[in-house]
Amino acid sequence: MVDLRAKPYSLSDMDIVWVERTIAAMTDEEKVGQLFWQLTASQEEGYLKELMEKYHLGGCRYNGMPGAKVLEQNRTLQKYAKIPVFIACNPESGGIGVCVDGTFVSSQVKIGATRKPEYAQAMGRISGAQIAATGCNMAFAPVVDITYNWECEEVLSRAYGNDAQLVAAMGKAYMDGIHENPGVASCAKHFPGNGQDYRDAHMSNNVNHFGLEKWMATYGHVYKTLIDGGLPAIMGGHILMPEYMKELNPDITPEQLRPATLCPEIMTGLLRDKLGFNGMVVTDASHMVGMTNQMKRADMLPAAINAGCDMFLFFNDPDEDYATMLNAYKTGIISEDRMEEALTRILGLKAAMGLNKKAKEDLCPSAEALPAVLQNPQFRAVAPAISRDALTLVKYKQEGVLPLSPEKTKRIMIVQVKGADGPMAALVAMAMGGGASRKTPAEKLRDRLIEKGFDAFIYVSPLDKMMAEVKAGKPFSLNLYFAGKNAISDFVAGQDLVITLFNVANGHPSFGLSKGGGEIPWYVHELPVVGISVNKPTMLADCPMLQTYINTYDANDDTMDALVDALLAGPEAFKGTDPIDSYCGMIDTHM
Repeated sequence: MVDLRAKPYSLSDMDIVWVERTIAAMTDEEKVGQLFWQLTASQEEGYLKELMEKYHLGGCRYNGMPGAKVLEQNRTLQKYAKIPVFIACNPESGGIGVCVDGTFVSSQVKIGATRKPEYAQAMGRISGAQIAATGCNMAFAPVVDITYNWECEEVLSRAYGNDAQLVAAMGKAYMDGIHENPGVASCAKHFPGNGQDYRDAHMSNNVNHFGLEKWMATYGHVYKTLIDGGLPAIMGGHILMPEYMKELNPDITPEQLRPATLCPEIMTGLLRDKLGFNGMVVTDASHMVGMTNQMKRADMLPAAINAGCDMFLFFNDPDEDYATMLNAYKTGIISEDRMEEALTRILGLKAAMGLNKKAKEDLCPSAEALPAVLQNPQFRAVAPAISRDALTLVKYKQEGVLPLSPEKTKRIMIVQVKGADGPMAALVAMAMGGGASRKTPAEKLRDRLIEKGFDAFIYVSPLDKMMAEVKAGKPFSLNLYFAGKNAISDFVAGQDLVITLFNVANGHPSFGLSKGGGEIPWYVHELPVVGISVNKPTMLADCPMLQTYINTYDANDDTMDALVDALLAGPEAFKGTDPIDSYCGMIDTHM
């Protein structure tokens, strides 16, 4: 059922013997343990020892921490693992996804804007080097979803764009970069493809609406490109495919639909039979509602394995989930053939990575080499180059606004528009030290413009003034709220140009309560306005009146340097090509 001599394993006879003998010698408990990944909750040796010796885990992932701590954890995990363990991370943006002191390279959408696969390959190469240096061995990347729906925030910045050919080229380049590092495997996600449903599978169902023909020409093309290139592993997404399932069974009811991770017709019929994927499959995280809302958890665990997933991502309660899967195997819910197939793929990949040939103490590198890999100046030089090539002038209907110059528009008001804070925002701020010493994107832009000779300042809304007075102990005055309504001549006299700077990560902008104030650029016909988004690239949907609109994709220092240089150089300095539909499919955004 599994060809270990073919891609992506390409095993020797000796390696195949190791796989077969290892499986034959395993207890039921050890077999079941290999099906599981767990997210480590501690780096204490006793805890890690229990994960390996009690649950016999096949794989582990972890939360962000310094590279030295990652390496220490991984050395402990391999020390107590009877069979070498997969240790994965999420390097979707570079080594920063490996450890907190790793190298940030770029978001995937930003690389998509450059149209240069060599940047994707460089990000894979850097990620793979830092994965290996920390004792990890698998990248849960690249994301090869396709952004067909601009409201699909789950993948908007994580995908390379809305074109299947672009995503295929970038995804394969990233995978090739990862595989330049021996012993590191790439796991592409999220099969069968996210990017159409605005809903997030973490919190709801997620639907891929394509039938087979259209799917094969788009998502199927992407996955086939990577599979033909030697992709070793795929992460299955909790994604429904109603049109495809109706083609298979016209009488199927909505109640019978299952997400890919629980659907044999998708995970086995589509992935294995139609695309010919011979590698290993792991589910996406099992706490996501797109999976947990389908059936009882006791039924869900074996259903994922029987659907064609070889590994199950994360315990809920370790003892309960482990016992559930063990019972399913012992009672025949998971057949002997299905168990052997899954184990063959898991151990076959470990052998293909060379993990079976190393002594325990050699599965992780020495700590002495780590600083040089994490601080490699060549790695750090990639991000600024991407920033320069990714800047995208999406809309430019006010000819003559660019280039900016102090002689033409000396007084620049910067209006920073933020998104509504989510429930985790305060906790994240606390975890990051409050962010008090960090400059906002507006402050970064202001300071750079001042250095270039502009009189740049940051707009303070009436609502912010109200809040400041209340915090200072002054009585609440609604008059400030209405003070935003001033004579147009007075407003225009205050500045020569306005930059509306969107710092919105998710959701829609929070414009405050001011009527006639400066937050919303209603005044585009009164004076020049340049809209710039430093995060989410779809702000034209909320401010379609903008005549000049730019996407930078982040607000890192090198990005802001490149932005100001381009603003002063003119339209030709913006080299990026819109990787999505930043007009969001709306007629008024073109006005």
